[in-house]
Amino acid sequence: MYHFVVFLVFVQCSGAIAQTGVFSPVAQLCNASVPNVLCIKKYASVLPYHFFRNISEGTSEPTFGSTSVPNDTSFALVDKADFLVFDQQRGLELLGANPSYDYVFPLAPPPGYLPQLVIDLNQNPPTLSEYLSDPPVYAPNGGTFHDGLIYWGASGGNNSIGGTEQRVGLRTLDPATNKSTTILNNYFGYYFNTVDDLFVHPNGDIWFTDPQYSWFNKLTDTPPQLESATYRFTPSTGAVHLVEDTLVQPNGIALAPNTRTVYISDSGATSGPISPFLPSLGASFNATGKRTIYAYDLSADATFLSNKRAFYLSQDQVPDGLKVAANGYV
Repeated sequence: MYHFVVFLVFVQCSGAIAQTGVFSPVAQLCNASVPNVLCIKKYASVLPYHFFRNISEGTSEPTFGSTSVPNDTSFALVDKADFLVFDQQRGLELLGANPSYDYVFPLAPPPGYLPQLVIDLNQNPPTLSEYLSDPPVYAPNGGTFHDGLIYWGASGGNNSIGGTEQRVGLRTLDPATNKSTTILNNYFGYYFNTVDDLFVHPNGDIWFTDPQYSWFNKLTDTPPQLESATYRFTPSTGAVHLVEDTLVQPNGIALAPNTRTVYISDSGATSGPISPFLPSLGASFNATGKRTIYAYDLSADATFLSNKRAFYLSQDQVPDGLKVAANGYV
């Protein structure tokens, strides 16, 4: 009788299993003659391992360009480019043949600063100068022009600035006379929080967001008294209507050209603690917080919102102010 002995030999492969779906390069110049415009292939949907983007819990966040992608050297260009193009068909059309941007000057006045700073874009290069209306508007925000007047959100609150007490609310400015007028400064006796951004509907109603950033940024001397919310104000009657209160920190707001869609950004990823017994402790950034733009349907009579849906998640930091172009681009 014969006996057979079978030897099983296991051989460990010397190489790792190849990653699938990788395309290279992820980033490349859209046009070799324009070194500051970078095209990102397929939205960088597959990155070669091992890639890693740091998460920050401080006041700022590492950008998409700071992502470590050591196995694709082209990605190092992302952090240096002036413009990143993900949709080449539409992006390159918007940028034109030779786009550029120039850093002109910083805009960071200290808390409580008066007068305001105004940029004159008619000059080349643009100039920065001081400006005061009569009476002055403390911490103007979200300005828009409508029917001959500038509408401002007055986002600062102080009992003795510019020679008078000012509280968060809405102001108009007549550029012909330099006269400003308060048209709203409370909600049934409560101070508003910030009045960050606004638009004026063709029917004259003013839609505005009211997050809590003035407290975090030390632009008001009282802690928030109201939840973060979005309102509709009718100047002819003085009525203020709550239209949205589901967002953590409603920020930018804009009306689509067809006047049937409203966009509101939630910058709740940048927020901070609030207590009537503590001073302002500032705000910090949390990457897992809300940083989304939402779209809403506006009713036919332009009085209420419905059908909230997420529209865009910011890839860097938080979405702030926003505008809608004539072609519908946000």
